[in-house]
Amino acid sequence: MVANYGLTERKSNPLILHGLQFFRILRAVTFGDYELGIREEIARRRTFAIISHPDAGKTTLTEKFLLYGGAVQLAGSVTARKNQRQSTSDWMELERKRGISISSTVLQFDYNGFRINLLDTPGHQDFSEDTYRVLTAVDAVVMVIDAAKGIESQTRKLFAVCRRRNIPIFTFMNKLDRPTRDPLELVDELEHVLGIGAFPMNWPLGTGYNFRGLFDRLARQVHLFELGAGGAYRAPVEIATLADPLVRERLDEENFRRVSEELEMLDLAGNTFHPDDVLAGKTTPVFFGSARNNFGVQLLLDGFLAHAEPPGPRMSRGAVVPVEQEKFSGFIFKIQANMDPRHRDRIAFLRVCSGKFSRDMTALHVQSGKSIRLSNAAKLFGRERETVDEAYPGDIVGFVGQSLLGIGDTLTEDGSIVYDEIPRFPPECFAILNNPNPAKFKRFREGLDQLLQEGVVQGFHPRNAAQQVPILAAVGPLQFEVFQYRLANEYGAEARLDTTEWKFVRWVHPSTDPSLVTPGVLPTGAVLADDARGQAVILFPGDWALSYFTEKHPAIQLGELPFENGSSNGRPR
Repeated sequence: MVANYGLTERKSNPLILHGLQFFRILRAVTFGDYELGIREEIARRRTFAIISHPDAGKTTLTEKFLLYGGAVQLAGSVTARKNQRQSTSDWMELERKRGISISSTVLQFDYNGFRINLLDTPGHQDFSEDTYRVLTAVDAVVMVIDAAKGIESQTRKLFAVCRRRNIPIFTFMNKLDRPTRDPLELVDELEHVLGIGAFPMNWPLGTGYNFRGLFDRLARQVHLFELGAGGAYRAPVEIATLADPLVRERLDEENFRRVSEELEMLDLAGNTFHPDDVLAGKTTPVFFGSARNNFGVQLLLDGFLAHAEPPGPRMSRGAVVPVEQEKFSGFIFKIQANMDPRHRDRIAFLRVCSGKFSRDMTALHVQSGKSIRLSNAAKLFGRERETVDEAYPGDIVGFVGQSLLGIGDTLTEDGSIVYDEIPRFPPECFAILNNPNPAKFKRFREGLDQLLQEGVVQGFHPRNAAQQVPILAAVGPLQFEVFQYRLANEYGAEARLDTTEWKFVRWVHPSTDPSLVTPGVLPTGAVLADDARGQAVILFPGDWALSYFTEKHPAIQLGELPFENGSSNGRPR
């Protein structure tokens, strides 16, 4: 019999013991305090994002993961209630006021021997570009669905992005403590609407006011829940079998009969669970529960860790970059200004893809060809940050004050590695931000420049304009409101937002003869401008103007996105 070495395991979580027990005993017996090798560090990492349609409970679930991981002692709620604790992941003041996520957040914590990197993402479609970028930095996603509504429009869009990137998807049917649709109907919708196999890992014992617990189909155990203090603490759980008299006491005769029939139907006619199908994106494990009341949260977390994979290799210029190779490399997927209101700083978030990061190391910034010292490195926990001395593949590191870094950039010790992970989307909304107070022009300009560096809102500079005020472009109009709010709140610069008539922007191919593209050849209402990198763009007021221009000037090649020189990259399979 193997000694426990002081390691206590949850009896209700047998699935996660298998992979980690070896590493824990190996460290305790063989290595003592010696540093685990890079392979072992990689094996215990899990990096994932939570995605959903707005109001499905995504940020609430994020908060409950932190509670069960021991990262917080009292879980907050995004619902606006007097004296209630605010959500850790919603760090921006506007997020806390509105109770919605408008910026992706990086959170890292340890749980049961795993090092978890959790990225909370915005659900609102106007901020979907930020979410899409975050999905390039994760190895799996948890998709949250409101069990009363089923699959909604934003869920479909985000699922499609995950499917294109071969990202394994775990599904959480949320809000089972409220009236819901039939659970069998929800599973059927997953398979037919999203086109993916669904395997319920657990099954609800009733729904709404009759929700009493969950049946773990793999462990063949019933988890009976009791309502706690508003979901602020871990939910009390009793574990039994379906035939246990305690279960019959909690369920009335009708509910017990229905649950028994549903489970029999799933066992006989449902999908068979194959872990490899989950990693290949062919099957989504489905978990039920209530994030608000912590019902089923631990089952979801344990099940995810048991079946999600550690960080895998990435592609660079058609070649595989192994995670365990000696040379450090990673890419910037997000830039955020003013996470700490006491400092006017910016943080560039990097996903470590290979090798080991060490603080104060020197790495090549591929886009500029310069070597930079990576000293101000931090890991994030909502708004809080602490210095990072080392990081491994799968970890997210924030670099403070590195103005040279941009979204999509590669940092590496191997100059042959260049990542091209970040998707781009054509903006659909345009506006002009004016400074009504000349005395605060310096603040206005500083805030404008720093917020544009985040890449969520783009800036175009019209040629031959009397005033050098950039045209702002974004995927959704709510981004302009957030931009304006942050200018006032973080920089003390009030701004006036004016809508415009432009509907489309097209980039001019760099090989185009500049003499062909002049204001005189543009249709009425169109404007010639430059983007942040100096590429020429044309803004058109509508479909007719765009069609007319392309028909009359076939020699001018236009594109919906900036023209790049690069090759396909991504996650190899």
